[in-house]
Amino acid sequence: MGHREGMEVSIAVSHAVQLARAEAIAAYPITPQTHIVEHLSGMVANGDLEAEFINVESEHSAMSACIGMSATGARTYTATSSQGLALMHEILFIASALRLPIVMTVANRALSGPLSIWNDHSDIMAAKDIGWIQIFVENGQEAFDHTIMAFKIAENSNVLIPTIINMDGFILTHVVEAHNFVDQDMVDAFLPGYHPRHTLDPKYPVTMGAFAMPEIYTEVKMKHQVTLMNSYEHIVKVWQEWGDRTGRRYQPVERYKTEGAKTLLLTMGCLGEVAEIAVDELRAAGEAVGLVKLRLWRPFPFADLRQALAGADLVIVCDRALSPGGAAPPVLAELRSAFYPLSSRPQMLGFIVGLGGRDVSPENFKDILKRAQEESSHGPTQEFYLYGVRG
Repeated sequence: MGHREGMEVSIAVSHAVQLARAEAIAAYPITPQTHIVEHLSGMVANGDLEAEFINVESEHSAMSACIGMSATGARTYTATSSQGLALMHEILFIASALRLPIVMTVANRALSGPLSIWNDHSDIMAAKDIGWIQIFVENGQEAFDHTIMAFKIAENSNVLIPTIINMDGFILTHVVEAHNFVDQDMVDAFLPGYHPRHTLDPKYPVTMGAFAMPEIYTEVKMKHQVTLMNSYEHIVKVWQEWGDRTGRRYQPVERYKTEGAKTLLLTMGCLGEVAEIAVDELRAAGEAVGLVKLRLWRPFPFADLRQALAGADLVIVCDRALSPGGAAPPVLAELRSAFYPLSSRPQMLGFIVGLGGRDVSPENFKDILKRAQEESSHGPTQEFYLYGVRG
C-alpha cells in the first residue's frame, strides 16, 4: 500500500500533490513555503508530474492564474505564506465566489511589520472570512494526508469550494519527519478525476463572475454561506473514507485526556503536540486538565466544540494571532460567540502565544494553566493575556 520514509515536510506535501495528479500549478516563492513549489517545479520539469507549472511575478498573479486554470477544468494547486497570502487577498474572495476547487497550502507565518519570517497564525486569521474551507494540521503526516484529501473535498459536486491546508511555517515546513506514504493506485482509487459541471471553453461560451445587482447579491452570498456550512458533512465523510483506507482517522475537533477534566487547553496547529506533554505531566501529578485541538476552522464546527467542551469549568484558548483593537483574538472570539446562546457554558480565558515564532514550551503551557486558574478564581482582570511579554 505504501512505505515509510523520513522526509522534509514540505517535500512530503509536494509528493502528496503529485499523487493527487494535480494538473495545473501557479506559484511564487516566499519563505517558508518555497520548498513545496520548488520541488513541484522540478517534478514537472523532469516529467515526474504531468502538469502545467506557471512561474508568475507575484502571489496576486498566482491566484489569478489558478482561477483561470481551475475555471477551464484543471485540478489546480498553489502554496503561499504571510505577505504572499495578503497580496492574494483581493483574489481569494473571487476564487470562492466562483466555486473553484483550488487547493492551497498556507505555510503560516507572521505578517509584517516588523518583518518576521517566523511562524504564527496572523496571516490566515487576516483571511478567515474569504469563504474557503480551512483546515489546520499538527504534523507532517497530517499535512501529507490532508493535502490529498483536500482535492476530494473541494471537488465534490455538492461542495466546489477552494480549500486551504494550514501548516506552521518552519516548525513543520522545514522539519524532517517520518511519513507513512501511500501508493499511486490507492490514491487513484480514493481520488477520482475532476469533472467540473461548467468550464471556460471557447466552443461553448459561459459567463463566470458576472456583475450582480443589489437585487441578487444577498441571495448569492446566502447560497455561499449555506454551501460552506453544509460542506462539513462531506469533509467528515472524506476523512472517514481516508481512515478506512489508511487507519489514520481525523476529526474536526480532537480530544486528548479530557475525561473528567474541568480545565481544558484549546490549541490549533503543531502546538497541540507540545501541549500534550504538559497535560501528561500534570495528569501524572493528579491535576484534572485536558486538551482540545481544533482542526477544522472553516466551516466552524459548532456542535463538535460544544460537545468537546461540555462539562468543563474553564477553557483556556491559545491563539497565535492578535486582533489589534478588538475585544478578543480570533479563536477566542469565535468560541465565545459559539457558546454565547447556551445557558450553561464554561468560562473562557484567552492567551496569545508564540507570536513571531517565539518558542512555546511544555513549561509555558503549565504556567498558562496555573495563571488561568488563578485568574478564574478571582475574576479576569483583562479581556485576554499576551503571554510572555517582557519589560
